[in-house]
Amino acid sequence: MRNKVLVVDDEQSIVTLLQYNFKQAGFEVVTALNGEVGRDLAITKSFDIIVLDLMLPKLDGMEVCKQLRQRNIMTPILMLTAKDDEFDKVLGLELGADDYMVKPFSPREVIARVKAILRRTQPQINEEEKNTIDIKIGELKIELEQYKAYFQDKQLELTLTEFELLLFLAKNKDRMLTRDQLLNAVWNFEFAGDSRIVDVFISHLREKIEIDSKKPRYIKTIRGLGYKLEEPSNE
Repeated sequence: MRNKVLVVDDEQSIVTLLQYNFKQAGFEVVTALNGEVGRDLAITKSFDIIVLDLMLPKLDGMEVCKQLRQRNIMTPILMLTAKDDEFDKVLGLELGADDYMVKPFSPREVIARVKAILRRTQPQINEEEKNTIDIKIGELKIELEQYKAYFQDKQLELTLTEFELLLFLAKNKDRMLTRDQLLNAVWNFEFAGDSRIVDVFISHLREKIEIDSKKPRYIKTIRGLGYKLEEPSNE
């Protein structure tokens, strides 16, 4: 089955270019030229990934991303931005985007990044993992085969990238992991020093599995080094 991508950009030349190259790479492509149409398509139809421009008419990319996540639509989102602006990048990730690219870019770069996102976000459970007992740490439970996570017996609404990060931390329980290790394990490629992406997603997870995200009991910060997930104490 071909992967289905939604491309949302108001520049017709970019849409046409991406549409052609995605089709050449074997994708099924749906396009939208403004944020409202893109949002509505993402709500009413099923996609494997969304390529979403930041600056859009009617509804900007940030708002589209925010509204989709509020509806618990967790389709991976690659945000495109013409601004090499750290605030835009981090804000996009905080609102629920999985990755970002700065214009200008080549279609080959976009397709490579999309394939990387799909590799890490589409469940690939091997036979050994199928027979693995679910991971339980305190009130956190991760079901490997179902690709689901629960906290206090309530299913967590996680993007697939958030799930991958949580799973990797859990599999390495009590082990300190650097930001670079997390980038390489979860995102599958170098981010050229943009380690803040890890901090943003750690913050997302803490909001969902910590009773008080400012005093985390599960995901601990190792100052200047990285993070580790541990069994909470009974304090």
